[in-house]
Amino acid sequence: MRRIASVIVDVPTLQTNRPFDYIIPVDLIEHIEVGMRVVVPFGNRHIQGFIVDFKEQSDVKNLKEIIEPMDVTPVLNKELLHLGDFLSEKTLCFKIAAYQVMLPPALKAKYDKYLTLVQQEKSNELPDGLKKLFFYQNRVNWKDAEKFAPTSYLYRKAREGLFEVIYEVKSQGNKKKVLYYVPTTENVTEFQTKKDQLPKPLSPKQEEIYQFFVNEFKPHTVKQVEEQISNARAPLNALVDRGLLKKEEYEQYRDPYVNREFERTQPLPLTDDQQKAISPILQAIEENQDGVFLLNGVTGSGKTEVYLQSIQEVLNKGKEAIVLVPEISLTPQMVNRFKSRFGDLVAVLHSGLSLGEKYDEWRKIQRKEVKVVVGARSAIFAPFENLGIIIIDEEHENSYKQEDVPRYHARDVAIERSKIHNCPVVLGSATPSLESFARAQKGVYHLLTMDKRMNQVNLPTVEIVDMREELKSGNRSMFSEQLFEKMQDRIAKKEQIVLMLNRRGYSAFVMCRDCGLVVKCPNCDISLTYHKVTDQLKCHYCGFETITPKVCPECNSNHIRYFGTGTQKVEEELGKVLPEARVIRMDVDTTSRKGSHEKLLAAFGEGKADILLGTQMIAKGLDFPNITLVGVLSADSSLHIPDFRSSEKTFQLLTQVSGRAGRHKLPGEVVIQTYTPEHYSVQFAKNHDYLQFYQYEMMMRKRGQYPPFYYLTLIHINHENVQYVYSVAEKIASFLRSQLSPTTHILGPAASPIVKIKNKYRYQVLIKYKQDPNLPTALKKIIHHFHRDQIKHGLTISVDMDPYSLM
Repeated sequence: MRRIASVIVDVPTLQTNRPFDYIIPVDLIEHIEVGMRVVVPFGNRHIQGFIVDFKEQSDVKNLKEIIEPMDVTPVLNKELLHLGDFLSEKTLCFKIAAYQVMLPPALKAKYDKYLTLVQQEKSNELPDGLKKLFFYQNRVNWKDAEKFAPTSYLYRKAREGLFEVIYEVKSQGNKKKVLYYVPTTENVTEFQTKKDQLPKPLSPKQEEIYQFFVNEFKPHTVKQVEEQISNARAPLNALVDRGLLKKEEYEQYRDPYVNREFERTQPLPLTDDQQKAISPILQAIEENQDGVFLLNGVTGSGKTEVYLQSIQEVLNKGKEAIVLVPEISLTPQMVNRFKSRFGDLVAVLHSGLSLGEKYDEWRKIQRKEVKVVVGARSAIFAPFENLGIIIIDEEHENSYKQEDVPRYHARDVAIERSKIHNCPVVLGSATPSLESFARAQKGVYHLLTMDKRMNQVNLPTVEIVDMREELKSGNRSMFSEQLFEKMQDRIAKKEQIVLMLNRRGYSAFVMCRDCGLVVKCPNCDISLTYHKVTDQLKCHYCGFETITPKVCPECNSNHIRYFGTGTQKVEEELGKVLPEARVIRMDVDTTSRKGSHEKLLAAFGEGKADILLGTQMIAKGLDFPNITLVGVLSADSSLHIPDFRSSEKTFQLLTQVSGRAGRHKLPGEVVIQTYTPEHYSVQFAKNHDYLQFYQYEMMMRKRGQYPPFYYLTLIHINHENVQYVYSVAEKIASFLRSQLSPTTHILGPAASPIVKIKNKYRYQVLIKYKQDPNLPTALKKIIHHFHRDQIKHGLTISVDMDPYSLM
């Protein structure tokens, strides 16, 4: 009886968002599994697809055959396939988008397929044609191998470990190759015979290297040979010329930390607070219970040690752990702590790795070579099959929500995985999101509190400076008198300072003082940002760049000036007022190169700078004993954006950055400069008072009918024609009003806060609801109805079921 595979094809459209049936060729039946990628004919082309099920019969006549599998083992296990269904339903995305978000980028690219011979000693078992292919090279193209052996044989031997199947990424990256020198014979006896047949004897150096290969008859790099014999490269090449050795490139794991030594650490004795917090987590691990723990610990209370000891308990049970961190800037210190405790059992996944490094780290997880994954949002999809704990550090961070399709939140995926594996989820933060804390107050989550710093160190004292008064007193500098005096004091004492500015670039915008023109992006309704190093204006939405004008394009005035403050400008100012201070700047511009985060933080940790100046990326996670002063130069910039979460984000940011000071023996101070010192988020941050902030903000949210009292769904409508956008938005709003409950509020259509991005006008409809069973159906109808317009007319309709940004 023929066997049929149901395949989700890589064509992200409404009509193809379902399984298609394909016949499995007879010689591949025993090699194909659910979760594998396969190449299938679709229309007049060959495309990738994911096998989601098997069946014995199909309603479709004249089924086509699967062309070939792309994997030896499934890239998506059954749990990940279930998560694909979960994401598709929860975020209203296509299933193919849900599957692809779980895989490293290398598996989404174009590739060639190769075989490498893993077990050299078994090469005699190969068919003659294959044996010859592998005699001359270590790596053979799959298509060449198929000329000498059936596909089923190749797959069977790959499963047995004789071969490894490797995908060579064509367009996005290459495998790391290392050059080896390899004996040209199959054994030592032939190697010696071949040497004896040479017309001339070997030189002394060549003889020494030859004997090295006789003693260790296997491939070696130049480095390996030179560990025993100095200056070996030239004689090695001479042995190649004389036919005794050949050069071959082998693939190696790219380990981003290969040159780093991690000094092993031991568990620290826990404080009373830590012991109380960890006990319920350990109990859940012991009893295999799922559940969400909200670990609300002040900055410096030792949350990381709780994570580490919880994971140790999980590893003792033979299980695995996922640890999420919000930003790449946090990963160097987190990686250091986890690698120091768990060594090679740790894999790392974040956007700072190269495409190849991500692929190699992912393969370590898939091959069960590691037990712990530390990474950013997408690490939640690590292909573990025996999870014992999931930890989300700084759980309040927006970066855990993906803004592109599929618009998932890592916390939701973590909770779904925890139910499957019966394991706890730990959400850690000094400033939890209001939604999480409200759930903890209701008993939906288990609240664990750590309200004291380790070693009984006091939280830093916080001083609020009203910059309006500074201006009145004639201080036009970007540093208040208080902050400047404290910076001078710290530099004299050889202590370190963190200065945070909530911006990037040199200056916020360029404006003409005569006519008031602000230079804007031609494609987006947003002012361009000035970057001094390149003397350019840049749009941070579409990437548009232009030379900074010397005269006003509108009125030809020379009075065109830079307004606002950027990190480059602050660095320049520091050079004038504190010329003796050594400054490290960390922002998007200085950290764009690979590994730059780690290098800059390491230099600061080693005392090579007095001041660490940066944007939001330096607000969290840093733990340096010599930081005794933190200055916040623009507390207001995150306060006055059109977003109901702006007060919460400001409070969190100020509390987090304040927590960088005085974490060890030296006491810490914080100076927050603001033009709105009376705002409640600034005042509560001054007192490190999360509970008071929570109660006040909850009152504001209830009044405004925002989360956690209401759920939100945001529909964005984009098109080049503004009238068309508005008419579509109006139709959508009217349809929703006719379909949804009277208690559901539909706001709009309204122009988005940024009306135009990349030459497309943007309108939005916001839905507020408590419970509305009709909403998913109504949204699906909208997507179906406008699907043809999206393909034909370039209309874009995006639905975000839990928006974290209303911009």
